[in-house]
Amino acid sequence: MNSNSTDPLVVFTPSGKRGRFAKGTPVLTAARRLGVDLDSVCGGRGICSKCQITPAFGDFPKHGVTVESGALSDWNAVEQRYKDKRGLTEGRRLGCQATIQGDVVIDVPPESQVHKQVVRKAATARAIVMDPATRTYLVEAAEPDMHDPTGDLERLKRALRDQWQIDDLRAGLAVLSKLQPALRKGGWQVTVTLFQDHRGGPAQLLDIWPGFHDAGLYGLAIDLGSTTIAAHLCDLTDGQVLASSGVMNPQIRFGEDLMSRVSYAMMNPGGAADMTAAVRMALNGLVQGLTTESGIDPALIYEAVLVCNPVMHHLALGLDPVELGQAPFALATSDSIALPAAALDLTTLNDSAQVYILPCIAGHVGADAAAVALSEEPHKSKDLVLVVDVGTNAEILLGNETRVLACSSPTGPAFEGAQISSGQRAAPGAIERIEIDPVTKEPRFRIIGLDMWSDDPGFAEAAAATGITGICGSGIIEAVAEMRMAGLLDASGLIGSTDQTGTPRCIAEGRTHAYTIWDGSADGGPLITVTQGDIRAIQLAKSALYAGARLLMDEMGVDKVDRVVLAGAFGAHISPKHAMVLGMIPDVALDKVQSAGNAAGTGARIALCNNAARAEIEQVVHQITKVETAIEPRFQDHFVAASAIPHATDPFPELAQVVTLPDVSFNTGGDGAGNRRRRRRG
Repeated sequence: MNSNSTDPLVVFTPSGKRGRFAKGTPVLTAARRLGVDLDSVCGGRGICSKCQITPAFGDFPKHGVTVESGALSDWNAVEQRYKDKRGLTEGRRLGCQATIQGDVVIDVPPESQVHKQVVRKAATARAIVMDPATRTYLVEAAEPDMHDPTGDLERLKRALRDQWQIDDLRAGLAVLSKLQPALRKGGWQVTVTLFQDHRGGPAQLLDIWPGFHDAGLYGLAIDLGSTTIAAHLCDLTDGQVLASSGVMNPQIRFGEDLMSRVSYAMMNPGGAADMTAAVRMALNGLVQGLTTESGIDPALIYEAVLVCNPVMHHLALGLDPVELGQAPFALATSDSIALPAAALDLTTLNDSAQVYILPCIAGHVGADAAAVALSEEPHKSKDLVLVVDVGTNAEILLGNETRVLACSSPTGPAFEGAQISSGQRAAPGAIERIEIDPVTKEPRFRIIGLDMWSDDPGFAEAAAATGITGICGSGIIEAVAEMRMAGLLDASGLIGSTDQTGTPRCIAEGRTHAYTIWDGSADGGPLITVTQGDIRAIQLAKSALYAGARLLMDEMGVDKVDRVVLAGAFGAHISPKHAMVLGMIPDVALDKVQSAGNAAGTGARIALCNNAARAEIEQVVHQITKVETAIEPRFQDHFVAASAIPHATDPFPELAQVVTLPDVSFNTGGDGAGNRRRRRRG
C-alpha cells in the first residue's frame, strides 16, 4: 500500500482498521489491502451486491477525522441500476463503485462480511416459571341480539370476563377491523391474543382468529450492547429458545465507546437520530434472520423485552443522550417502559407487538445491569458476591441479602477484540484460546469453528476452510495472561526483546516489541501478533474493570469477596485463572469464580416469560445503591495501581497458590540478560 500523509484517511468499522489511500481508490480495494472482511464475488462489477458499505459523515474525534459530504465519489449509474432492480437500503453504497475522495469512516454491515459473527452471548439453559404477559385464549362470545343492542367488542369483553376473569379490554383500530369477520367465520368462537401489563389496567387485544387457532406465540429477548446486539427468539408457551443470533452494533461507526457516541450527538446536528436509525435497522435485520433460521412467521412475534445501558436505551428510544455525557448524568426516565413495537420502528414483528424495557438503575447503570440483577439475584445471596458483566461498558454488582451496590466501568471495546492490532469479532477463523509454553515460548491455539489445537495432527488442513484470520476478545485476554505467565511480559506490561525473552517470536516494532502468534504471510494470510499497543489497550480495560470492583468493595467496607460471577460473552469463554493473572477481578479462590453466561440476556428472557419478574425487578432497582465511578477520586487511585499485571499493590495470595509468575523486568534498551530476573512469587 503506497500512500503519503496527504492521502485521505479511511477508517473501517467494526474492525477499526485504518489506512491512507490515494483519491479515486475504490472502497473495496482499500478494504482488501487492509484485510477488512468485505465480501465480493463478482469481481467489482456491481452485480453481486455483497460489498455494500455505509459511510458515516460528521466529526469523529475518536478517529481524528471530520468526514465531509464529498468523502466518497458521487452515486453512479451502476449503483442506480442495482437499486432499481434489487433495492439498496438508504445510505448504503457499493464498495466496488464508491471511490475514496476524502477522509471517511466506513461501516461494513454484517451481511457484507464473509466470516459471519458467532453469537458469543448465546442463551444459557435456565428454568423459568412461565407466566408471560402475552397469552392466547379461546373465547365463545354471545351472538348479537335485537333485544340486546351491544357491539361485538362489548360482547367479547363480557365473554372474557365470564370465561377467563379478564375484567377489561381495549383494542386498536387495526385489530378491531378483524373482529367482526373472525366472530362470524368462527361461529362466535374465536382465539384472541392478549397482552396484560403486570401493572394492571385493561388487557390489550393484539390479534384475533376465527375458531381455535394454535399457530404459535413467540417473543424476543434482546440484549442491546454497545458493541454486540444479541437476540433470542422464544416460545411464549414453554419458554424454549428457538433461535439465537447476534450482530455487531452498527453505531460503532459513530464511536466505539459510549462517550464517543454522546460526543458525536453533541457535535453533529442530527447525529443522535442517525444512530437511532442505524440501531433500529440492525434490530429489524436481526429479527429477519431469526425468523428465517427458525421458520417462524414474524407476524406471530407479539412481544419483545429489551435490555441495554443508558446511552443505548436513549438512542434506541430516539432520546437525545447528551445529558448522559455530563454530571449529574440525568436520564430522561429511569422507570421501565412499555410501548408498541411500532413506536421503535420494529416493523418485522406483528403490527400490534409490544415492547417492554427494564428499568435503569442510574445514569450510567442501565437496564442491562437490572437484567443481570434479575438473573443472578445478588440481593438474595447469603454470601458476598461480585457479579461482573464484561463488555464495552462493564456493569458490576456487589452485594448480599443485606445490601447491593452497583456501578458501571468504561472498559472500552478491547475485550471485544476491537482496538487490537490483529483483533476481530468472534467469527470462524478467529483465535479464541491460546497457551504459551513457559520454556520454549512457543504458542498453541484454537480457532473458532474448529475443535483442535494448532499443534494437533491435521490442524492445518482442517483450518484451511476458514483460514486463521485474527484474534477475538477471549483470545487476546488469554494471550496477554499467557505472555505474563511465560515471562514474555513483565509486571508493568512491557514486552521483552528477543535477547531478553530468549525467543525470536518477540520482534522489534519501532522502540517496542511484539509477540508473534501466527505468521501466515508466506501464503497470503495475516501476521497475527500481540503488540505493545494491544497490551496497553488491555491494561486500560482491565484496570477500569478492577477499579470499579474495588470501589464497590471500599463502599461495602471489605477487602475480600466470597465469590465472583463472570457474566457476558467473556464469562463463558475465559478461564478464571487467566482473568486472575491479568488482574481483571479481585483475588479469590479460583473455585469460587463461576460463569453465568449471558446474564443480561437471561434476565431479558426471564422478564419476557414471567410477568411477576417485571414487578420484582422494578422493586429491586430501588434498593440498589449506585456508586458513580466518574466522580469518585478513589477510582483513579485504584485504576493506576491496577495497571500492573496482575496488580501493583494487591498481593493476590489466592492466585499465588496456583500460579507462579516470573519476576522479570524489561526496558526498551534491548540489552538482554542483564535486565532479566526470575523469582518465585508468593
